[in-house]
Amino acid sequence: MSTREVVVTGLGMTSPVGGDVASSWAAILAGTAGITPIDAEWIADQPSRIAGQLAVDPSEVLAKVETRRLDRAQQAALIASREAWADAGAPEVDPDRLGAVIATGIGGVTSLLDAYDTLNERGWSRVSPHMVTMIMPNGPAAVVGLELGARAGVHTPVSACASGAEAISYAARMIQTGRADVVVAGGTEAVICGITMAGFAAMRALSTRNDDPAAASRPYDTDRDGFVMGEGAGVVVLESREHAQARGATIHGVYGGAGLTSDGHHIAQPDPEGRGAARAITEALADAGLTPADVAHVNAHATSTPQGDIAEAVAIRAALGSDTDRAVVTGTKSMTGHLLGGAGAVESIFTILALRDRKAPPTINLQTMDPQIDLDVAANVARDLPAGDIAALNNSFGFGGHDVALVFRSA
Repeated sequence: MSTREVVVTGLGMTSPVGGDVASSWAAILAGTAGITPIDAEWIADQPSRIAGQLAVDPSEVLAKVETRRLDRAQQAALIASREAWADAGAPEVDPDRLGAVIATGIGGVTSLLDAYDTLNERGWSRVSPHMVTMIMPNGPAAVVGLELGARAGVHTPVSACASGAEAISYAARMIQTGRADVVVAGGTEAVICGITMAGFAAMRALSTRNDDPAAASRPYDTDRDGFVMGEGAGVVVLESREHAQARGATIHGVYGGAGLTSDGHHIAQPDPEGRGAARAITEALADAGLTPADVAHVNAHATSTPQGDIAEAVAIRAALGSDTDRAVVTGTKSMTGHLLGGAGAVESIFTILALRDRKAPPTINLQTMDPQIDLDVAANVARDLPAGDIAALNNSFGFGGHDVALVFRSA
């Protein structure tokens, strides 16, 4: 394994709380919820009728030809990657040394459903010739890679709600092993539609707090009743430190390491003992050459599900041990909802910004702490983080028992 250090030089995002990184981060620090009612006929008879919908619709940002030819998840990924690339200063890099790793958990399901309706109502000849490239899970990565001319490799990890975080770990490994000097990495998801909402509702996974959408996502609260669906994309530009320094790039943060494990427990429920998650955290810290005492902040997976929040809390305490109380814990899904395959990337950006600005975002809607959650949670207001060299964890867990923990260090 190469010892090349990986740094973060570009950030891009479109989310339920903002159309870019600056507006999203300002909303997150202010504790602003992006959960709203879904204004569509198809949702009328469903038990959960709220979601974290994009604050800025892609049609307001992209050209008409792009919205016509790209699935909504691809559109979000393209918006976020363009912002990240510009933020990084549009680095000059040999295309053979440039990669792209953009993940998704589900892919272009809305485009598939639209095409199916067209087939049944108007016949095969009216199905879009772009349908196949709109629905394939590697579509977002392909769109981003093609725009940038990336030739070091274009990849799409698919590990449910851990996908975005796994993409960042894969991209960092490309740089560490010498395959690339610069990699654009992240995750995207846009599947707020009848079939996915119905599927999660049938699992009893979604909040039904339809009368108070802003308060529906409430990690760690005794009154939590499920997660809230969200959509959006987060993209980072990763570089080797030597490449970034050679061109005088601004460094937002440092990639420390990753831990990737699996529960081997259940297709949709977390291990209640949090063993796989705890091992992921421990392995991420070891990969970063750090100890639990170095962790000042945790951006937790914290989906607002009754079982999931407890299992993760058990895992964090098991991994950090006596140093757990040093770390301020945040559940930013309380504001964005759960972006599924995009969550790990968006929340990685929030983690990097927390280190940069020395501010742990709040976990909103936390009125009564679940007594089984033995963590120092930033409840309802942002908390200051210490000065000096500090590290933070970003946890992402997915159906199938996927566990991914990422470590970032302050720049």
